[in-house]
Amino acid sequence: MLRHVLIVAAALALTACASTPTYTPATRAGAAGYSETAIESNRYFVTYRAPGAADAALVQDYALLRAADLTLQNGRDWFWVDRRTLDEDTAARRSGPSVGVGIGAGSWGGRSGGGVSVGVNLPIGVGSSQQRAQSATLEVRFGEGVKPDDPNAYDARSVAANIRARLAPAQ
Repeated sequence: MLRHVLIVAAALALTACASTPTYTPATRAGAAGYSETAIESNRYFVTYRAPGAADAALVQDYALLRAADLTLQNGRDWFWVDRRTLDEDTAARRSGPSVGVGIGAGSWGGRSGGGVSVGVNLPIGVGSSQQRAQSATLEVRFGEGVKPDDPNAYDARSVAANIRARLAPAQ
């Protein structure tokens, strides 16, 4: 029995490693990795899609990193994020155990009855307070020269350097 448990645990560990997000281009539409779609000459949708549910902050960082790289590839200095979309994985959030009690009574045709029920919920899997997401999409536009002093404007070189330095082991 212990042997079977160890085999299942090892398989789950390998599955978790195989689905760790990496900063790579998507090989086809809807596949894991980053992709972009031109809207105008200086405006793009930039998407990063994880291979499964992943840490939402990491998914957003990879989308920002792609926006920074794309800005620099287009010969621009900074980018502005007009809109952000995060495709959260609500199934990854599991609640802890819970107990519910129901009491009911009724009568019909001169007969009456009552009942009490107790339900127990024990979620399968380990719960996580960490926000999980499957993808992040940014609508960005590029700019040149001095970056505007606004929280939606990002210096492309700084973003690329900072995110790469922070995520170096994960890449």
